[in-house]
Formats: sequence, C-alpha cells, structure tokens
Amino acid sequence: MAVADGERERQGESGESDGPARAPAEDAVVTPSGGGDGLFVTAGDGFEPTELARGPWSPDALHGGPVAALVVRAVEGHAQADGLQVARLTLELLRPVPFAVLTARTRTMRDGRRVQLVDVSVEAEGRPVVTARLLRMRRLSPDVAVRSAVLEDSPPAPPSEGILAPPLLVAPGVGERAFHSHGVEMRFVGGRMAEPGPATVWIRLRVPVVAGEEPTPLQRVAAAADFGNGVSSELDFRSYLFINPDLSLHVHRPPVGEWVCLDARTRFGTPGIGTAEAALWDEEGRIGRSVQSLVVEAAGAAGGG
Repeated sequence: MAVADGERERQGESGESDGPARAPAEDAVVTPSGGGDGLFVTAGDGFEPTELARGPWSPDALHGGPVAALVVRAVEGHAQADGLQVARLTLELLRPVPFAVLTARTRTMRDGRRVQLVDVSVEAEGRPVVTARLLRMRRLSPDVAVRSAVLEDSPPAPPSEGILAPPLLVAPGVGERAFHSHGVEMRFVGGRMAEPGPATVWIRLRVPVVAGEEPTPLQRVAAAADFGNGVSSELDFRSYLFINPDLSLHVHRPPVGEWVCLDARTRFGTPGIGTAEAALWDEEGRIGRSVQSLVVEAAGAAGGG
C-alpha cells in the first residue's frame, strides 16, 4: 500500500507530509456512514460484510484482515473452557473473498489435553473461499515460570507517540471507504506509508468485527496482522501487485488491549515471489510474529488463480 496520488503530490519528492502530526491526546471519533456499525453484520447464521471490510486491490473483494478476525471469532465460539489457548493461525485465501454473506464452519481435527487442532472453512455463495487451521495449546500454571535466556528486543515507542497515517492509495475503482482507510487507525513510530521499506506501526480497530460485539484481543491481532505487506511495501502500489494468498500468525501469549504493533519488513527472492514478516507487540510487550507469502507482478498483468 502507499499514499494516494494527491497526498504524494502534497508531500513532494521527499515523501514527508506537512499534514500528519503526532497523535493527539484525545482520539478522533470516526463514525461510519452507510457501512453499519462493524466490519460485518449478522445475517441469519452468516455474516454480511460492510464497506469497511473492503480490501485495497479490488472494489469487489474483502481485505484479509476482517476475514482473519472472523475466523478467530469462529474458533473462540467453538472452543470450550479447557485451559487451551490459540498459539498459531494458518489462513489460506483460496480466492478473492467477495461481498457476500459468509458462513464459517469449525471442525476439531485433533482433540487433546495438550494440543488441539481446529479447522475453519469460510464459504461465500456456496463456495469455499478461505480455509484455516488453528493450533491450540495447553497453558501451564502461572506458578511455573519459564523464561528465555535471551533478552527480548527493545519495545517500540507507544502509540501515543505515533504519526497518524495519511490516506492510503487503493486500486482504481475501489472507492474511498475500505478497511485500511476507515476500519482501522494507524500510528507510525518507524518508517512511513509514503516511503518504501520496513515500518513499525500501531493499529487498532475503529469498529467491531461483528456489529454489536466487543472484539477480543486475538481478533484485533488477526485483523492487524494482514497489514504486514502493505505497511512495509517495497513497490509502488500503482505499478505492482503484491498480494498475499496466505497468513501465518504465531502468538506465544494472549494479547491484551486494543492496540497491535507490527514491526514489518518485506523481502523478495525468486522473481514473482516474496514474503512479508512482522514482529507483533501489544502495549505490554512482544506477543508473536506474522508471515505472509506474496504473489508479485506488474499491475494489469494479473491472471487467474
């Protein structure tokens, strides 16, 4: 992702903008119009996406973040109070997720006291569009202290010291209202959306995942983690596509709070293939890591599948 053309012109050749400033002490209130009160609204036993779930690549497809959060919600509803917590989420985007009612079905593939595997299938219009597998693992008693021999990386600056993100560039015809522009708030504490390269950004949802529900911290992490390739983009959004067909998320402790930080970087290898990875933080410390595989090609050259 990158800034809109008009914003780039205002910033000039340096890529720095005169407009964005450090985040104010009081957060701005964003009221969606025409998009409901969440990324999804309930529709029978399914979920209808609002415009706030739209992605940056096509006006007819959803962003991966809202879908990942919906998958987490399904597993949280499926799981029992069994002392297990989600340690890994692997999401496969089988095809662009359309603006249609989505259903999420869960199935326990392995049930155990230490390790559990839960599969999720998301369908739209009778076709599977996303499959996911979540690994849930046993928690030890808090009295059992297990500490790393290696000091943790220095934490990022807090979101209160971040720079509010400027408007993001989207593909032609996508429209102004989408997940990355109105569904979340971004505050950069390293790098900038206008500059290619690594970036460190705090992200929080502006609206619930499902209207009328308070998102859980893990839903917030899943929604934010899909931004790794966008915030650390190395290519011009107008000239290249760098779409992720998957998302892998590892968390070694339950996240807390509303804010999720991505310390993200994109790398390229074989022509046409890349990865975006991010260290994940909340305001209490490091929580895990996310990785996305990237399909890279010139804009306008995209084919099927």
